[in-house]
Amino acid sequence: MRVVPKVNVSHSLRGRLLWFLLAAITMAAVAQAMIAYSSALKDADLIFDEHMQQMAMSLRSRAPIASAASPGGTDDVNDDMVVQVWTPDGIQVFRSMSRTELPQRAVLGFSNVRVNGTVYRVFSVQTAAQTVQIAQDMRVRQRMAGTLALRTVGPIALMAPVLMLVVWWVVSGSLAPVQRVRRQVASRQADDLSPVSEGDLPDEVLPLVQELNLLFGRVRTAFEAQQHFVADAAHELRTPLAALKLQVLSLERATDQHARSIAIGRLTAGIERASRLIEQLLVLARQEAAESKMEPVNLTELAKRTLGDLAGAAGTREIDLGLQHADEASVKGQGDALLILLRNLVDNAIKYTPVGGTVDLSVLRTDKGPALVVEDSGPGISPEERERVFSRFYRVPGTEASGSGLGLAIIKAITERHGATLALDQSERLGGLKVTVTFPAS
Repeated sequence: MRVVPKVNVSHSLRGRLLWFLLAAITMAAVAQAMIAYSSALKDADLIFDEHMQQMAMSLRSRAPIASAASPGGTDDVNDDMVVQVWTPDGIQVFRSMSRTELPQRAVLGFSNVRVNGTVYRVFSVQTAAQTVQIAQDMRVRQRMAGTLALRTVGPIALMAPVLMLVVWWVVSGSLAPVQRVRRQVASRQADDLSPVSEGDLPDEVLPLVQELNLLFGRVRTAFEAQQHFVADAAHELRTPLAALKLQVLSLERATDQHARSIAIGRLTAGIERASRLIEQLLVLARQEAAESKMEPVNLTELAKRTLGDLAGAAGTREIDLGLQHADEASVKGQGDALLILLRNLVDNAIKYTPVGGTVDLSVLRTDKGPALVVEDSGPGISPEERERVFSRFYRVPGTEASGSGLGLAIIKAITERHGATLALDQSERLGGLKVTVTFPAS
């Protein structure tokens, strides 16, 4: 049963978008309410201050008539607005009906006074005949500002949930293609490497899906190469293993020492061929899967090392092995892989060159870039066979030398990894095969 991993909202793009957008809408609504209330309160202050000022100015133009005594009833009491009038002697001659007792001292102009925990906005004006003081409870202004702000913010508060639903719908719809891609990948089998659908994907996600499809393509190519390699290896190993089995049976049936010695020799040779084949298969597999770091490699030193390693094999067959020309040249590559390439080239030349022949190695600096050249005095390869010899396990018909048919395939794989070109030709100097590996110019 497939286990679907839980989606962590904190790492979910959809969750983060929704959270931030909805939080932004809420914060914007709160900020709008605060701004509306502050603006309404400021407007209310201006309006009421002007009203108080006009009222005071109208009262100072005429003499007071009402008594200053406290009212007996409470029906007409108004604590929101208090009016007081004094004579120049400080005698109160008029006070509106209110339970609030304002201080007897009046500050001319506008001021704020706290009485019994209530803040009053007070305006006082003085003439030669009287002093007029008008006070208003600040809560009146705050209530009015709240009412005005509510009328302004009310529609926004009603539209905020609708806007949140729209944001939810837009974000979910925009990320639907991403969810579709996720479902496609999650529902695949391990061996399904077909491309993911790129239809209706946003521009920000399309490059990711395209790179994913390229990755699937590379993995599919690697799987196919692995399957072909395993099939080819199984096919090629079947023959030497069958031969080994027959040689073991021949050894068991040998009746005298001479027959036993012949069977043992054949068995040893078969084991060596099988070991060589397996070694070449492993080298090819490593080279196809290798992704080593590219570093500067001195081709001249590599050539000298190769000649030293294979001098014994050349001496056994009395082959003249030498360094024909050696320019100082370096390339950026994998040292171990280039050593395998050069050893295979020289080993093939030694193997296919008749006894007493010549094999020369050269390191050249050309206009196209550094080059390795291996020439021999052997039979060479006909032009029509030069492309086919790079196939795995292919051997030129009529070849007497032993081999697995993997040497040139390994050489080609290493050459392609280094971006070099591999060319087979006839050696004009020695008459045999001439192999040239040209590296890109630095």
